[in-house]
Amino acid sequence: MSTNRQTSLTDSINSVIERHFSAAPEPGLYLVSTPIGNLSDITLRALYTIACADHVLCEDTRRTSRLTSHYGLDVKLSPYHEHNAERQRPKILKWLNSGASVALLSDAGTPLISDPGYKLVREAAAAGIKIYSVPGPSAVLAGLASSGLPTDSFHFAGFLPPREAAARKRLDALSAIPATIILFDTASRLEQTLSLLAEWTPARELVIARELTKRFEEIIRAKTGEITGPRDWKGEFVVMIGPPGEQETDWRAIEDALAHAMTHASTRDAVEQIAGTFGVQRKQVYNLALDVQKKRSGGDDGK
Repeated sequence: MSTNRQTSLTDSINSVIERHFSAAPEPGLYLVSTPIGNLSDITLRALYTIACADHVLCEDTRRTSRLTSHYGLDVKLSPYHEHNAERQRPKILKWLNSGASVALLSDAGTPLISDPGYKLVREAAAAGIKIYSVPGPSAVLAGLASSGLPTDSFHFAGFLPPREAAARKRLDALSAIPATIILFDTASRLEQTLSLLAEWTPARELVIARELTKRFEEIIRAKTGEITGPRDWKGEFVVMIGPPGEQETDWRAIEDALAHAMTHASTRDAVEQIAGTFGVQRKQVYNLALDVQKKRSGGDDGK
């Protein structure tokens, strides 16, 4: 785009902002969504709110300053993140109680979605302060929309716990949800997550959205269990797992196979083997193993 055309476009955007947003923002807390990659993915209302709010809060002032500089917004940015939130919240609430307009931005996407801000919104609402949502980009919705997985019902589970045992426990809890499961992940942890998913449910649809809206955006579609082993993962990831299939599960056949496996393997190994073979949840097979043990010990009359 030529410099003259770009200047003309900027002038047009500023004209629209001035025409539609002539009044200063009302007092209150504004939750402003920001681009998840492409800086063009921001609304006029978001630009206006950032430009005109009395105070602008963000996680990383260096990162947010790239956005404000790109649009020529001369605003003072105040840090608000998990490390200073407890200390900063009383001061912010004082601003709000005095009638100020405060904009809260995340580094990227919609505030509060795996980002700090929940307690601030809760306390502000309890104090009778008006909360405004300025909607816009969301990695959760962008990933889901492009995944090809069912969108009528989905569950956002954020990041899995870093410890493997806790991550297994979380996945077991998610197994009963008949919906598309959405996770966030990082390059350093994705290999472990994929390994756990292969073990957890080896035959469900899997979609990995990498670097959404950025230059190297990539959508990877496979089955859980098909992407294993080391890979040079880079970027930020939205990991989506399709809901369980609708076919009936033959639990009698599973129980028979499990009982046989338990005659020559430990309970844990037998559960892993049968869950993988039949494509069912580890927790369900483990509970079935407890029933098998109970029957063998004479604790069940078989009725």
